[in-house]
Amino acid sequence: MNIFCLGLSHQTAHVSVRERFAVPDAVLAEALQRLRTVPGVAEAVILSTCNRTEFYLAGYPERPTPETVLAGLQRQLVQGDREHFFQLAAAETARHLFRVTAGLESMVVGETEIFGQVKRAYHAAARLGVTGKYLNRLFQKSFQVGKDVRANTGIAKGSVSVGSVAVDLAMQIFGSLQGCNVMLLGAGETSERTARAFQARGARQLFVSNRSFARAESLAGLVGGRAVRFDRWEEEFVGVDILVSSTSAPHFLLTAAKLEPVMRRRRQRPVFIIDLAMPRDIDPAVHELDGVYLYDLDSLEVMAAKGLEARRREAELGEQLVLRHVREFGAWLEQASSGLPALGPGVRFEYPRPW
Repeated sequence: MNIFCLGLSHQTAHVSVRERFAVPDAVLAEALQRLRTVPGVAEAVILSTCNRTEFYLAGYPERPTPETVLAGLQRQLVQGDREHFFQLAAAETARHLFRVTAGLESMVVGETEIFGQVKRAYHAAARLGVTGKYLNRLFQKSFQVGKDVRANTGIAKGSVSVGSVAVDLAMQIFGSLQGCNVMLLGAGETSERTARAFQARGARQLFVSNRSFARAESLAGLVGGRAVRFDRWEEEFVGVDILVSSTSAPHFLLTAAKLEPVMRRRRQRPVFIIDLAMPRDIDPAVHELDGVYLYDLDSLEVMAAKGLEARRREAELGEQLVLRHVREFGAWLEQASSGLPALGPGVRFEYPRPW
């Protein structure tokens, strides 16, 4: 049985490329079913987050290779240039997934949100019956790795979420958030983490707007903010200092044409906008408007890199734990495939060297 991964991430592609390949939750089931029609694919999991879209695959040894599956993906699922995709064989796939689940591959090294995202991606595929013996074992092992790394290293200390880095950026801009009005578009997990970080730093007023007003009310209640109906958020925007957007909208929510008349009403009061969505919520062209300062996920990556030094030693310890688990998975894979050309003709489970 072949196991391999195809994908792209914040380390290999700009946000403008990543958003073209994002697989929203609304179409995930359809995408998984279409993926199973690619010749040679027997098992599949799709992991799509703000910083990565990755296809974890297992197939029969006589048919699939990364090249043939990638060609099939382009026909069935991926719309666009496939040159941005990386390809990983069995051992590197295991190490990559283990690192992802442990937070070692994250833009904010050590962040915990990715653990839940990997679990949801796996469970979505398992419910549809598109996983089997090999990916089940791989992903279940990855959850063990994620827990092991977090329990036995200090990698999760400090600012370890995209939301917390966004707040750090706001602190650098304003110095203090005591007098700032903050609006969040979206009421999901990222918005909640961001809202709590702003609340902890003393933001004066938090507004939460979401297509589901009930969810906006729920999050606003948790952080002592005020819910705003989604069709009226632009009215409140006039008095906002910071806007953070993290929705699942398939198109831009805010364009230069929409924002320009609002900015005239603000009377030269600047606004700082942080776009955490994938695909992006905010048209990059708004940055050209006077008084508008726009930051996206790629902008935050620079901030996140500065915080890595403090956790570098802990990340190195995490890498050692990952390699031990890779060896254990390799031993299982070889035993499970005993008597079969498990990894394809002429292919061996080549154990990765320590970085």
